[in-house]
Amino acid sequence: MEVADLEDVTLAFGPVPSRRLGKSLGINNVPAKTCSYSCVYCQLGKTINMTTERQAFYKPEDIFKEVKRKVDEAASRNERVDYLTFVPDGEPTLDTNLGKAISILKQIGIPIAVLTDASLIYQDDVREDLLEANLVSLKVGAVSEDLWRRINRPHKDLKLSAILEGIIEFAKVFKGAIISETMLMDIINYGEEFEKIADFLKHLKRLDKAYIAIPTRPPIEKWVKPAKEETINKAFQVFTEKLGANRVEYLIGYEGNAFAFTGRVEEDLLSITAVHPMRKEAVKEFLRKADADWNVIEKLLHEGKLVEVEYEGNKYFMRRLLGACV
Repeated sequence: MEVADLEDVTLAFGPVPSRRLGKSLGINNVPAKTCSYSCVYCQLGKTINMTTERQAFYKPEDIFKEVKRKVDEAASRNERVDYLTFVPDGEPTLDTNLGKAISILKQIGIPIAVLTDASLIYQDDVREDLLEANLVSLKVGAVSEDLWRRINRPHKDLKLSAILEGIIEFAKVFKGAIISETMLMDIINYGEEFEKIADFLKHLKRLDKAYIAIPTRPPIEKWVKPAKEETINKAFQVFTEKLGANRVEYLIGYEGNAFAFTGRVEEDLLSITAVHPMRKEAVKEFLRKADADWNVIEKLLHEGKLVEVEYEGNKYFMRRLLGACV
């Protein structure tokens, strides 16, 4: 069933700086926290609607209209957009309109990326929809059952073996770029998992880049901390040995403060922070570019539209999600 009321829905946000995609204009094609996983490191809180059932949420025409508006506003301010990126508050492949939305967005002429946790890639229709994209980022945080369940906390109907097989099948036929992301955390005992993940990635027919990441924004579980340097270095060395140095990169740095604005200060701030928490320094830079002051933030905090959180000694601002307890 499609969502008819779009009043409180942010279908597009940004462009924002992406550590993988340059300047990315985000597309929010599923309702907040509708996902097949409830990852311990999720930056947007616990999954509210955990499901593996694909359905239509928003009309592709509505998504196109909002994305086109954002692209035009960015262009009017000489803001670059490198990718139109499906990176919603949940899992983008839960949307049965994903393929249609990608097809219609191609009219804009900007490459399209999909950032997915890959949990539904074992389904033929999901792989078919993803074939429409120019770049697909796949989450490969673990290939061992126990670690996968501890980190990703998947829906009870999901099977890791089917997911891994689906990734292999997708890599055989996809013509665009494939990148993977492996999130590393402290406390977790990885044992030989790095070798296992690298071996799996090595046997994919194509893989343009394997990213080794750490949580850089506030996670849902307070015990989650970024992996130590020794762990990150070990993963990098193992991945490099098996995949080649040119195919492995760190994804551990702060994105920077180069957030774009389109002239609607409050709307832009709420759009960005709905799916991408902003560090305090980034908010200050954003306000400077928009010729606005800190009163905007105080107002949004007072109205309960924005919340302030802290992680690793840094303050972040994020939009308060509907249905979330703060």
